[in-house]
This record gives sequence, structure tokens and C-alpha cells, in this order.
Amino acid sequence: KSVNMTRDKKEDPEDPYYCSEQIQIPPSLPDVLKQYTKSAIRTQPQDVLQWSAAYFRAMANAETPPVKERLEMAVATQKTDSGLTPGLLRVLNKQLGPKKQVEVDEIAEKWRAINLPSERLQELLQVGDFTGKVEWLKFFSVACSSLCGDLTDTMKLICEQLTADPEGGPARMNFDTWKRLYLYLYSLNQEADPEVAEAALTHLASDVERQKGVIQPRNFLHQDCPPLQ
Repeated sequence: KSVNMTRDKKEDPEDPYYCSEQIQIPPSLPDVLKQYTKSAIRTQPQDVLQWSAAYFRAMANAETPPVKERLEMAVATQKTDSGLTPGLLRVLNKQLGPKKQVEVDEIAEKWRAINLPSERLQELLQVGDFTGKVEWLKFFSVACSSLCGDLTDTMKLICEQLTADPEGGPARMNFDTWKRLYLYLYSLNQEADPEVAEAALTHLASDVERQKGVIQPRNFLHQDCPPLQ
């Protein structure tokens, strides 16, 4: 009886039977899964399902996936435990930086994809009074400031994030971009003295000229440089 039931089930047209020859596995699947696994290990997403959806959606659309460059230790020096880290900030910059101008909704989408709390995003948007379409680097600089104790540390982190130098190198970046972001962050403090910023920039001018238009952290961290704030 059990044999007949089995035979009847196999022959039921509403219940198709698949054999190994019918299941086609794309040759690229093992490599895709290998890269996905390595990316997940490096990124360590809190919500694996949500991150995985964002990862494969980005891959399908030929976009930059939300993947860290390397496994990252927790940050102990940031102002609050917001979940944001330099590694995740670098992920966001790789995804959104090339666009220059981005919609707040797009920032929120990428933010959610790496499992960062929406409350923290709203705080950053409020700090910069960001609505609609915003300049990415301005939002990026505000996000950098949330990880640092003061403006000097923030500008150092910005150099490290935007440099084309390898990790551990001088972290050089274009001075005009650095100056613009520095003055923008400085302006967010309504009690800041403009003469302080002017003194620092005047001192740095000679270093920048000698370095052919680039600045590096050691320039403004040097004891002879007036404080940035």
C-alpha cells in the first residue's frame, strides 16, 4: 500500500517531480556565495537578512554594495554609541560620494541597509539642517564629527576617509575641499571666533603651497599650527 501511495504521488501532475538533471546550477554561483560570505564576515551586519537584501540588490544593479573593506574593531572614542564607525562611514561614502548631491531619502535607504539606527540619522540631519537634496560631503563631514571629540579630530578623520593614500600613509587630501569642510563645520558653532579659523588657515597656507595644494593631518597637528577651534 505504501508503495502504491508513493507511486501515485510521483505520478500526480499537480506535484512535479524533479531529478538532479533538471536542476541547473549556474557556474558562477559558488564564487558569488564565496564573495557574499567574505563580505558578510568583514561587515558583521547586525541584521543579516536586511543587509543581504541590500547587498544582492546592489550587485544586481551594478552598484557599490554595503561592504566594509576589512573587519573593524568597535570604536571606543566616539561621542555616543550610535552604531556608526569609520568603516561604515567609508561604505556610505563609496556608495554616495560619487553623486555629489544626494536626496535625504537615498541617504536614509543606505543608512538602513547597514542597520544604523534611524534616530541617529535624524540627529545628524538636524545638526546640518539637511532636507531634500543635500551636498553629500557636508552630511559626510557632520557624520565624521559625530565620531570625534573635537574639530581637530574630525578634520583628521576626514583626511583619513577622503585620502587616496594607502592606510597608514600620510592621509593627504585636496586642501580646497578640506578648507571648505573645515569652515562649514566651524560655522555650525555660532559662538566660534572667525579669527581663530583665519589664523589656522594662514599658517597652513605655506605648508599647502609647498605640498602642491594638498594638506595632511601632520600639518594641523603640528605644535606650531594655531588651534583649529
